[in-house]
Amino acid sequence: MLYTHNENELVALGNKLGNLLEPGQVIVLTGDLGAGKTTFTKGIAKGLDIEQMIKSPTYTIVREYEGRLPLYHLDVYRIGDDPDSIDLDDFLYGDGVCVIEWGELLSELPADYLEVKLSHINEGRQLDMIAYGTQSQLLLEAFGNG
Repeated sequence: MLYTHNENELVALGNKLGNLLEPGQVIVLTGDLGAGKTTFTKGIAKGLDIEQMIKSPTYTIVREYEGRLPLYHLDVYRIGDDPDSIDLDDFLYGDGVCVIEWGELLSELPADYLEVKLSHINEGRQLDMIAYGTQSQLLLEAFGNG
């Protein structure tokens, strides 16, 4: 469990994670509206050397960014009960990193992904990270040791 006091600390944690990411890794961000999912993704983008401004993909479903690795930033809240409305395989199994906001709403996720649960705690955010699969477990260990 990690705690951040402000937005800058949340971005810094995302940056730390982004520096460790490799092609094909999937990050699932969960948490209430305003918990910091997009802010955390801004940090991941920094760690991937992406210079573009990161925006919430709420209305576009997917935003793609180029950096050290491609970043596929998805918000699946709006596709809800119709996950077939978009071909997620291109992003989940592509050459880049896939970050999925509201990923808990998907009925099927890859076998290997890192879940980051963000929660409001006072003025800050609490982050709980859970690894599903070997690659994500190694990522989580590297993050904890970095």
